[in-house]
Amino acid sequence: MGNLYRSCEVSQLLIVYITVINLIGFIMMGVDKKKAIRHKWRIPEKMFFLVSLLGGSIGTWAGMYVFRHKTRHWYFVVGMPVILGVQIAVCVGLRYFA
Repeated sequence: MGNLYRSCEVSQLLIVYITVINLIGFIMMGVDKKKAIRHKWRIPEKMFFLVSLLGGSIGTWAGMYVFRHKTRHWYFVVGMPVILGVQIAVCVGLRYFA
């Protein structure tokens, strides 16, 4: 029973983490778009990729299209879906082969 309880705790923490990191990626896109419009200091592009690699690829990718930001940069248009695909493949692999 103890292992099942710990497993549920880990699952819940993972869900919270993924939700938060995706919200961060989404909000970062909105903030950077606003700063771009106002010609202010911008968020470095490597930060978007870092957040995406840490699990926020869905939020970052969604933010790109909701805010129409970074959609002309091929490395974002290609990179975000590739990162998401790799993350999905890793999750599936862990689920079925672990």
